[in-house]
Amino acid sequence: MPAAMWVLYKKGFCKALKTDLGYDLKEASDITRKANKKYREIVIKLPEFEKKDRFKANILSCAMLIAYVDSMRRRPTVDELTPYYEHAMTNAFTKKICKKGGRRKFTPKDIEGMKYTAALRAGDRNPYSWNMDYLPYTDGSGYEARFYQCGICTLMREYGMFDLVPAMCHLDYVMSNLGGATVFVREYTLASGGPYCDCGYKKVRKG
Repeated sequence: MPAAMWVLYKKGFCKALKTDLGYDLKEASDITRKANKKYREIVIKLPEFEKKDRFKANILSCAMLIAYVDSMRRRPTVDELTPYYEHAMTNAFTKKICKKGGRRKFTPKDIEGMKYTAALRAGDRNPYSWNMDYLPYTDGSGYEARFYQCGICTLMREYGMFDLVPAMCHLDYVMSNLGGATVFVREYTLASGGPYCDCGYKKVRKG
């Protein structure tokens, strides 16, 4: 999976270096080459994720971002990194996955998956995974996934990039919009000092 993630997203990460951060083609290629080596170094240190842990892709995308930032000649600000990460990650594959997820949102299978993930508490055994509660809204308008442990926060803190976590949090809104079935709502994030990360998914009203 780590190799597949690199193949799927390296083009987007490289392209966004030029379109969002102003690097030329040679610089972007050099950064990508260095980032590939760094990515391998990061991934090899990560523990094996449990088979049914749904968050492995999240930690690998975080590893890619760390690798690229570490390979840049200048550390970007969180405001610069936010559109960079969005454009790096929202390729055709991501859009397809989000659309597929949107069609399945709020189905019995989706709800059971959320309940299973909440009960799994993979973060108790893996500091780079997540712990969450599944909280359905009492009015039937959707549900909240409330996270008390975040693997991205753990990994970004290790590499001195914790202040850049909000650039990754922003992608939650983007992916919800791409799915077309939910309005994403949030009040707190662990990255901003909140008691938890609340990921609220409200059903899009049709008509």
